[in-house]
Amino acid sequence: MFLDGITYMHEHTTIDLSRLKHNDDTNLNCFEETIEEFKELYSKGVRNIVDVTNLDMRRNPSYVQRVAEASGINIIQSTGFYQDKFLPDFVTDASVDSLANLMIQEITEGIAGTSIKAQIIGEIGTSKGLMTEREKKVFQAAVIAHKACGVPITTHTTLGTFGHEQVSFFKNEGVDLERVVIGHVDLTGDVIYILEMLAQGVYVEFDTVGKENYQPDLLRAQMLREIEKQGFEDRVFLSMDITRKSNLKYKGGIGYAYLLDKFVPLLRETGISESFIRKMLVTNPRRFMTGR
Repeated sequence: MFLDGITYMHEHTTIDLSRLKHNDDTNLNCFEETIEEFKELYSKGVRNIVDVTNLDMRRNPSYVQRVAEASGINIIQSTGFYQDKFLPDFVTDASVDSLANLMIQEITEGIAGTSIKAQIIGEIGTSKGLMTEREKKVFQAAVIAHKACGVPITTHTTLGTFGHEQVSFFKNEGVDLERVVIGHVDLTGDVIYILEMLAQGVYVEFDTVGKENYQPDLLRAQMLREIEKQGFEDRVFLSMDITRKSNLKYKGGIGYAYLLDKFVPLLRETGISESFIRKMLVTNPRRFMTGR
């Protein structure tokens, strides 16, 4: 299912990275508060959220489904594995085919024993500046599952690094690059680097909007203006990648609506067209997820 309206293409309804980050703030388990924020998003025209929480991010598909039902937003869930330091131990000894079969099962039958079917593979990740052997295994398995089931692939790049190499990997594996989105490219701060990826035919995400400790949003807006000038406005998505309690409004954070309330006005001030804004929020996600 995919609804007409605004789509956030890279989010986490609930996620727990606290066992490695040693910080309870990274255990995003604020059920009622998340529902309230998602209801606010619904009132602003958001109809879909792509939730890229997968194995060993302490995913909880039933929790996500309850948030979807309570808020009215269609939350698309995913299958796959994250970057190396978050991979379950069994990935070390598992074969590529067994990892692929797990993804295929979650797409065709349901995630983790539920009837909730994954509609996207990801976020599959690479480490900073490299792809480890275990990450390569995950990427190879993702390709097999993608070709078997036809669902798109969404990736994680650590601080925007190794994006070109991800594109080359998919290209060499014969994946239709129109079915791949490279994540976190805004963290590069390098529009030339991003344009070179776009020229290969993939989609890219400016999906850490509001995280100004990494990059100022003004730089994100300036890079997007250049992308529009270069004619790649059909290949970009927007999102926030919220993963912490402190990001939510009840903790004094910017909240999920920041993208629409603050960043979109900044795009207008930077000279970005209404057409490009609508494409990033509505048209491009719909085409990527549904083919229409």
